[in-house]
Amino acid sequence: MSALMNVLLALAAVALILVRQFKPQQVGGSRRWWLLPALLLFFSVRNGGLVDQHHRSGSLVLLGAEVLIGVLMGVGWVLTSKTWTEADGTVWSRGTGATAGIWVLGILVRVGLAGLGALAGIHLGTGAILLALAASLLVRGGLLMWRTQPAPASYGAAAAAACAGSARPSRRGSLD
Repeated sequence: MSALMNVLLALAAVALILVRQFKPQQVGGSRRWWLLPALLLFFSVRNGGLVDQHHRSGSLVLLGAEVLIGVLMGVGWVLTSKTWTEADGTVWSRGTGATAGIWVLGILVRVGLAGLGALAGIHLGTGAILLALAASLLVRGGLLMWRTQPAPASYGAAAAAACAGSARPSRRGSLD
């Protein structure tokens, strides 16, 4: 795929993510939350070129930093998203103003990285953007699913059933 197609794919993915993050979305409504990140990962490595062959170590450091920023953005998106449970038991999520701030900060840091790379003569292709975006989405989706798991009751028959192993314990306490 050409660099232009990668850019168009990245822009389309960002537009889709922005629309989905800032309007209420049901969490767990689709078991395929990992599909878009998987496609972005596929397209990022499909043509190679993630590493500048003339500046191998420098481009690996920049690529690692790009992916790390993507992971941190995914964590930031989860921590700044509002989540709630409706009366019917469905869990919903929506980005907040702080989520928008994470977007802006992440873009600024990525532009800064690209500038540093350009000053050093390192060329990271558009695959690096797709890879970092895939990392952001995988982290956000996974943590959001983990964060919104229902907690078992701590009293009565439900607690006895949980102790007997028929209910799954919650792991949500660390992010709430």
